Amino acid sequence: MIDQPHWALLPAGFHDTLPPDAAHEAATVEHLMQSLTLHGYQRVKPPLLEFEDTLLAGVGAAMAVDTFRLMDPVSQRMMGLRADSTLQIARIAASRLGHVPRPLRLSYAGQVLRVRGSELRPERQFAQVGVELIGADQPAADAEVAVLAARALAAVGVTRLSLDLNVPTLVTALFDAMAVEPADAARLRHALDRKDADRVSAIGGPAAASLAALLRASGPSARALPAMAHLELPAAAQRELDRLVEVVGLVGRALPDLSVTVDLVEHRGFEYHSGVSFTLFAQGIRGELGRGGRYPVGPGPNGDGGEPATGMTLYMDSVLRALPLPAPERRLFLPLSTDRAVGEQHREAGWITVAGLAVGDGPVAEARRLGCTHVWTDGTIVPVAEEHPQP
Repeated sequence: MIDQPHWALLPAGFHDTLPPDAAHEAATVEHLMQSLTLHGYQRVKPPLLEFEDTLLAGVGAAMAVDTFRLMDPVSQRMMGLRADSTLQIARIAASRLGHVPRPLRLSYAGQVLRVRGSELRPERQFAQVGVELIGADQPAADAEVAVLAARALAAVGVTRLSLDLNVPTLVTALFDAMAVEPADAARLRHALDRKDADRVSAIGGPAAASLAALLRASGPSARALPAMAHLELPAAAQRELDRLVEVVGLVGRALPDLSVTVDLVEHRGFEYHSGVSFTLFAQGIRGELGRGGRYPVGPGPNGDGGEPATGMTLYMDSVLRALPLPAPERRLFLPLSTDRAVGEQHREAGWITVAGLAVGDGPVAEARRLGCTHVWTDGTIVPVAEEHPQP
């Protein structure tokens, strides 16, 4: 085995994106952004670095363990490299765009950097595309964002898509109503994460029956909705459940062919979410394609305690795995003596042109060496593989 030179090595979780993958990612990002724009979401571009105390304020504290930090040599203050774009958009909405009428619809695309990867996503740098809908508290806002995410993915060619809806605060509301001790709550959360119904029943105490019912009611929406209608929960937990039921109905009416599931006990990865949330998957693809949900934005535009928001983030590494490979590019080799107008004409027609810089071993051999699919020969486009003029 031949070792790579030391200057070609990269840290774990980082990689170079090479042709044609880099162009494919860029084109997919722009296609997604166009879909979001057509639904009224305006693009913003936050900085890669912010002051640590700003970036990790409020609900941003949930991302603290994932955030790289460095000292700003100018201000001598600690700065953080964004690990997630959502919190930056919330800051922009609450400050720079605090005067703009609500609901405010914003979109974004950019790279994020994380201290460590996960089992499903070992990458530590990847691109995000997403939206935030700020200043709307209605279930229709929750449904709009989830439906928009699914439609945007379908628009770029993702198939066999599924949407998993949950309320990460539902179990918390149940614990609070039944005065479950923090130590018991932690053990129950672990059992719920593993969907271990026997363990939940054994250690659940007064909450055991309700938690077991939540586990049984989870699943495909067609089965979950009737089961949820028969649940009996404390008032605060019931309000969370009722909102979820309404959102499931709205999503189902907007996208009747979408596979929708419900998980009434899921909370992992939704540390700063405060209401109906969701995850997007594609059958046979490793990792989630995106996730989103409701979270608080503060302080509000009037200096109050904040305003409601919901949003979603698509993870481009997973999205690209769910897409078919792009069609090969048509690359036309123009030998050294080719008139400049020939290249301009064919670029306008959609060709990628590669200009020859030396005579080499002949136009066809040089075109093949440079990865071109066609060559300009005697005023005609000739496929390199066939070496016969196009009709």
